[in-house]
Amino acid sequence: MITDDRIIFGLLAAVLAFVFVTRDSPAWKKFYTFIPIILVCYLLPSLMVTFGLINVDESNLWPVAKDFFLPAALFLMTLSIDMKGILGLGSKALIMFFTGTIGIVIGGPIALWIVAQFDPAIVGTGADAAWRGLATLAGSWIGGGANQTAMLEVYGFNIENYSALIAVDIIVANIWMAFLLYGAGDSKRVDGWLKADSSAIDRLRDKMADYTASVERVASANDYVLLFGATFAVVGICHLGGTFLGQTFANLQGEEATLASSFFWVVVISTTLGLLASFTRARSLEGVGASKFGTVFIFLLVAVIGTKMNILKIADAPSFMIIGLIWMLIHSVLMLAVARIIRAPFFFVAVGSKANVGGAASAPVVAAAFHPALAPVGVLLAVLGYAVGTYGAILCAFMMARIV
Repeated sequence: MITDDRIIFGLLAAVLAFVFVTRDSPAWKKFYTFIPIILVCYLLPSLMVTFGLINVDESNLWPVAKDFFLPAALFLMTLSIDMKGILGLGSKALIMFFTGTIGIVIGGPIALWIVAQFDPAIVGTGADAAWRGLATLAGSWIGGGANQTAMLEVYGFNIENYSALIAVDIIVANIWMAFLLYGAGDSKRVDGWLKADSSAIDRLRDKMADYTASVERVASANDYVLLFGATFAVVGICHLGGTFLGQTFANLQGEEATLASSFFWVVVISTTLGLLASFTRARSLEGVGASKFGTVFIFLLVAVIGTKMNILKIADAPSFMIIGLIWMLIHSVLMLAVARIIRAPFFFVAVGSKANVGGAASAPVVAAAFHPALAPVGVLLAVLGYAVGTYGAILCAFMMARIV
């Protein structure tokens, strides 16, 4: 079993290289017709963990990916954004986002009630009460890690049992992500079932792709140094500003407040700087491959996210795992039902869901699975998820506490 991060990262890079090489091979054409490339890049690392090839329990790869690859990707993918085009996507994006939030808020109490009918002991009492632990799950699935930690502190769930909720969070959320990535690979068929008009998304995708083609040029070493220098200078600024703002709000509102999370501010600052740069001459960096390098960072993120899922851990907390699966099923069914009613494209279903359940680390990944140029849409909705996460989790916890 490999535990050295340097070796694990090399294996993940080799996996990505293997997938991209085979994608262009005629022998693999049928395979990638049915299985999206981004899903393969996600599942292969998870299988490496599941079958014991690598062990990431003590790994620092996720902090590195989150702190370096993510803000770099957000900046590079947002640099060439067409803000007017995104705003032109209309109200369906927001409707699907808030549908996802509602699905999490009502899904928790329903799932807990269903499982409690067969396993009354799961309800628990005092600090071991299930609703206290599930409140942390609601915080994670509406906002993110900061909201999850806030709910843990607010409701005082027994920390000794908290690891079971972490396993449910990671495994269930990533199972759902696998389905979304698969759907992204066959989105036209899903849109057909939803009777959706995806023309606005197609126009935005084509417009941004056309812009890339119009400014593309043969890059020099100077161009690449400028691109990477600017990108990682922005990453540094994001962490400088994120640390300062997070500490400031921690002093004002307490350590558990959403705005006290430095990661929240890293996401906001990197996205904001990318948006601002898109109105300047810096947008021409798209011509030397800004979004392409952003895509590389996205795929590195996907590979690292894949290592966080060990399918065998489902057996560690069966009742909580069943609650999580039912909960996510309610969320997904509601998303698809509303999408069919309003004829929203599957893109809005996937991104609206992951903006809740995955936040800034996953929403742009899923959006990029449709097309790299669409990643900024996921970022913008994910930031909205941070804003409503605490309130939605409190409401969900209030309803779960009434189940005895």
